[in-house]
Amino acid sequence: MKIKIVNKSKNDIPNYQTEGSSGMDLQANLENKIVLKSLERKLIPTGIFIELPVGYEAQIRARSGLSLKKGLTLANGIGTIDSDYRGEIKVIVVNLGKEDIEINHGDRIAQMVIIKYERADIEVVEELTVTTRQDGGFGHTGV
Repeated sequence: MKIKIVNKSKNDIPNYQTEGSSGMDLQANLENKIVLKSLERKLIPTGIFIELPVGYEAQIRARSGLSLKKGLTLANGIGTIDSDYRGEIKVIVVNLGKEDIEINHGDRIAQMVIIKYERADIEVVEELTVTTRQDGGFGHTGV
């Protein structure tokens, strides 16, 4: 599968770091560094624009190393880029650590995973099929 990319940044296009990587790294496209204070969030531009085929989405995810080592994660968990979106990919980051985090131009700030999806046909009914679990959730099976 191919996706079209327009790169308006001074960085390379997103790429996979290893043969087995499922996500492509996204880099910050900045004129000046950004400093994130503890619990502060910012929108970080990438300079990347993509065109996905219908039936695919790009999921923007945190980089696990940055989350563990610095507390940098995504404010919205996973960001979704729909196939009909043509704007710049921007990443909503948040500093969950206690120390300031400095983000510089070219820093790898997130990863992008391309996922195939199906759209559901909704059927309105009066009741749902009975299961042994029913409405048990939120740890009802134990820790």
